[in-house]
Amino acid sequence: MTSPTPPRVRITSPRRDAARRSAAVRPSTREIDEDTGLGQVYMRTYLRGLRRLVAAALASLVTLLVGLPLAFALVPGAAGLRLGPGVTVAWLLVGVVIYPALWVLGRAYARAVERVERDFARTVAGDDLPDRDGSGPTGGAP
Repeated sequence: MTSPTPPRVRITSPRRDAARRSAAVRPSTREIDEDTGLGQVYMRTYLRGLRRLVAAALASLVTLLVGLPLAFALVPGAAGLRLGPGVTVAWLLVGVVIYPALWVLGRAYARAVERVERDFARTVAGDDLPDRDGSGPTGGAP
């Protein structure tokens, strides 16, 4: 003794003419805030770019700071070369030249991080703003 299935009822909204919200209306920042799948993809991509920059900067720093003493240890005569009275090549490289090199490394790292952050902000905002040089968002010619 089964009862007959009730008839289907169609439910409609009184606002049938209202504009429908599409997926494009939902801002990307909301995706990130709510930690959705798309938001996780955005954050993974952003953090991957930052990790690559950190790895490159650390590799350059280690090469610079460890490479010079290692070169002097492997080539014993290089550290003792004199350029003048009391000025050796080792003192000149380690005491003077290394600081501008570190500044250049830091400046390059800061600019690269700013570029990654700017690209991420454009991706999230969905803007097609031109770069500083007037080229399009992909970095190509307009």
